[in-house]
Amino acid sequence: MTDLITTPITAAASPVEQVVLLDEAGNRIGTAPKSSVHGADTALHLAFSCHVFDDDGRLLVTRRALGKVAWPGVWTNSFCGHPAPAEPLPHAVRRRAEFELGLELREVEPVLPFFRYRATDASGIVEHEICPVYTARTSSRPAPHPEEVLDLAWVEPDELATAVRSAPWAFSPWLVLQAQLLPFLGGRTDARVDAEALVS
Repeated sequence: MTDLITTPITAAASPVEQVVLLDEAGNRIGTAPKSSVHGADTALHLAFSCHVFDDDGRLLVTRRALGKVAWPGVWTNSFCGHPAPAEPLPHAVRRRAEFELGLELREVEPVLPFFRYRATDASGIVEHEICPVYTARTSSRPAPHPEEVLDLAWVEPDELATAVRSAPWAFSPWLVLQAQLLPFLGGRTDARVDAEALVS
């Protein structure tokens, strides 16, 4: 699955946001409109998550806008998104940070390059993603997009780790799983988690 990080694919430009479809081995097999791949039978596709730190070492958490299709109103990591079909993942991370939070990022680094999960929310919407996880740093002040972010907070990583373990139902399932694997959230990169059974 190393091609997920390094190898873009060619796709025609389109005004409709497209996502990259994947087979079970993580190979790119096509594209589809984003609106068509988040439902009760969501195809496996490529996404990313990012955890953003400020200059004081605090971590940005956001609350998803109430108009979001999946997990509205839930607290989660700094932001998530989907790369365009021909877009390198680090570029997609920076683009989404600017769009969703008005942030300029530096030190964008992959920390869980092969993270994968499947989860179903209370309304029956399924997320089914290979979702490389990044960290980044910023000196910018967030300017959240109201259709994406309802609220946000800068928190100490250990405080977030405690909250996620104490009340996992209050957070997105991907953040709960990532917290088991990320050392700055008290996890272990060699931990073994069932990325479907824990969150479906």
